[in-house]
Amino acid sequence: MTELRVGMLGCGIVGTAVADLLRSNGPEISLRTGAALRLMRVAVAHPEKHRRTTFDPGILTGSAAEVVADPRVDVVAEVIGGLEPARTLLLDAIERGKSVVTANKQLMARHGPELFAAAARAGVDLRLEASVGGGLPVIQFLKESLAANHIREVTGILNGTTNYILTKMADEGCEFDRALEEAQQRGFAEANPTDDVDGHDAAAKLAILATIAFHTPVRADDVYREGIRRVSPQDMQFARELGYAVKLLAIAREDEGRVEAHVHPALVPLTHPLAAIRNEFNAVFARGDAAGEMMIVGRGAGGLPTASAVVADLIDIARNRRTGARGRVGWDALEARPLRPMEEVACPFYLLMQVTDRPGVFARIATIFGEEAVSIASIVQKSRGQVADIVMVTHTALEAQMRRVLSRIESLDVLHAVRDVIRVTDGG
Repeated sequence: MTELRVGMLGCGIVGTAVADLLRSNGPEISLRTGAALRLMRVAVAHPEKHRRTTFDPGILTGSAAEVVADPRVDVVAEVIGGLEPARTLLLDAIERGKSVVTANKQLMARHGPELFAAAARAGVDLRLEASVGGGLPVIQFLKESLAANHIREVTGILNGTTNYILTKMADEGCEFDRALEEAQQRGFAEANPTDDVDGHDAAAKLAILATIAFHTPVRADDVYREGIRRVSPQDMQFARELGYAVKLLAIAREDEGRVEAHVHPALVPLTHPLAAIRNEFNAVFARGDAAGEMMIVGRGAGGLPTASAVVADLIDIARNRRTGARGRVGWDALEARPLRPMEEVACPFYLLMQVTDRPGVFARIATIFGEEAVSIASIVQKSRGQVADIVMVTHTALEAQMRRVLSRIESLDVLHAVRDVIRVTDGG
């Protein structure tokens, strides 16, 4: 094979960066792979639109189905996003014997097992490095670098927008809304930031990572999810005083044959490497039985980093074809395992409460904790006149226990508000 002919679906920020990268680094890619990567067809919504990147005549088309059906196309790279028509187009490409590369995390988090089963039957490659972490090679990290390990845990900061917001809040003491506005001004957050700040983006990525790490189908809807809207500058201050940083963590673990997967704010010890990940950077921390603890860090989004991962997958497919090693997929045979309900997940908890400042109040609160068998590790009370802030960290307790405690506390007449409840983790 002297060239790999690529059909691309979509030409937005990522697609344009892919085209530019293939053009600028094409000679070097050919030297590395022994084959040229040639962009044969590109499907766009408006072929007549003026573009920063120029294409030869006949490459642009308004029909994605036409690109998939073109017999000159060897591999289809999908960068349009969304569930449909992306799913149908990729299944059509696979049935036609074409290998596929995708940057579509939502699609893979919901229909990954279906797509990979189809690719395995057809004997084609299906690569998805760009779907998680942008330019961060996290799929390769779990599937290849740690292939000899029984992976116990995967913990990640998988969303650059929320990490940037939390960094601003920690550094400058600003409120969530102000930090979000700055993130939008700098292009780190969308005009509608719901997917990021409410944890949907990180949950989809974690579903993919958990599927790969534990060889069991985990979908986005299986992942427990909380966002960062409730996190306050007070939480940041108290966390720092206690020796923690606040991060939006995506955590997946396997224990006794069951898998748990959850995304939520967490207090991470300042001594842990994840606590040092700042601004828009992403990181994935994994623990294997042979390799021990490992972490990779990089920019998790953006046109060029994501395009880098897409082109790397195309290079991998070109190398496979040269050696006749077709049919490599993103994860191997999957075995359904039970998922642990969030109510059965155990960890310490941080609580920030405002209560009436008078004798006997804490005794009433402590009695509830004791009756629910939740042990208190530390407590700080700060008086503000008639109201006091109580900052509390528990020993490890089940989620179900903590929920019962909160339900009972909220009925007390001395409680003004439970300002926040944040889980505490060792980060991995």
